[in-house]
Amino acid sequence: MTTATTEALRLTNRINRIEPSATMAVVAEADKLRSQGIDVVDFGAGEPHFPTPQHIKDAAIAAIQGNFTKYTAVAGTAELRDAIAHRHKVDFDSDYRREEVIASVGGKQALFNAIQVLVDHGDEVILPVPYWVSFKDIVRYAGGDCVLLRADEAQGFRVTAEMVARLVTPRTKAIILNSPSNPSGAVMSREDMTAVVRLAHHRGIWVLSDECYVYLNYTDGTFSVGGLREYKERFVLLGSLSKTYAMTGWRLGYALAPAAVTAAMSKLQSQSTSNPTSIVQKAGVAALRGPQECVEQMRREYIQLRDHVVKGLRSIPGVSCSTPEGAFYAYPNISSFLGRGGLKSASDVASRLLREAHVATVPGEGFGTSENIRVSYATSKAELDRGLERMHKFFGAL
Repeated sequence: MTTATTEALRLTNRINRIEPSATMAVVAEADKLRSQGIDVVDFGAGEPHFPTPQHIKDAAIAAIQGNFTKYTAVAGTAELRDAIAHRHKVDFDSDYRREEVIASVGGKQALFNAIQVLVDHGDEVILPVPYWVSFKDIVRYAGGDCVLLRADEAQGFRVTAEMVARLVTPRTKAIILNSPSNPSGAVMSREDMTAVVRLAHHRGIWVLSDECYVYLNYTDGTFSVGGLREYKERFVLLGSLSKTYAMTGWRLGYALAPAAVTAAMSKLQSQSTSNPTSIVQKAGVAALRGPQECVEQMRREYIQLRDHVVKGLRSIPGVSCSTPEGAFYAYPNISSFLGRGGLKSASDVASRLLREAHVATVPGEGFGTSENIRVSYATSKAELDRGLERMHKFFGAL
């Protein structure tokens, strides 16, 4: 390769600060094996196994037939933004006006936009560990510095207000909360979330609350920071229809925030994707305004699947697993196998599980830990049993 070619391929510093998504890498590798005719049990990708409810699909079909296929406002139609605010008010007693709502191409874009408009070079962002794979890289892409808060696995990876307060410095610009958590399923208590929001409000710090799994909370009560109306000028609430309504591929997320923040996010979005797909917006309105029984039905089944997979994982000698209180992931500890059979890391374990046992999981390194793998139980009980049997044989042979 010539010097001129090397110079031409030089990439920006900001793109070199981040890594590819660990979860998407697992999906790609599992797909590669399937293309070779190999039967893979997929515990990797985090998406509901349920079909999108029929009334939502019908709304999308009607939108196509009605020629609702043109551009819309960048932040989404007035109808959709009002529906998002309405649903959140009914369920969590929040109070948002249309101009405080922005719809995006999935919850990830809402998060990306929020961090890009709030976090600058040198700003510190407190990030609990384990964290969703994209949090750290999106902060780094913005030039921010992640201050890692390591939650205790023995305590179910729960994050408390006291733990957050210890890490606040004059450079702290934002605190990221994710409850229920991906990957651990940990749920912050109402009291701790309130205390963190109150602290941030008094210190002039932003709270970014990722609530993509807020409806998949298996504790006594579902809670959103959006209900803390008196502090709303200091937090951004990030949500998605993907997990709540089994709409992952539809790509529709949103943010609730002060109008100045949503306006800035809309400005950024206008120079990237523009509006979410018009057809999907109509489907989103049907999801938010329509019957909600499907949400509770899915939640009840996830609880049964959660109990089943945790019991199965704990039955494997050498594997321990805390009980997730939300989302649809288990995060078992496989540290007792490190050092056996050439296994040096969680990545080694996940890689060999996929190659040898044909079970796809996500290694903990992508989430900031080195002794865990993530298992998605958003699948049928029969598929869980097939995967657990393969894992039992794999670990038993080490």
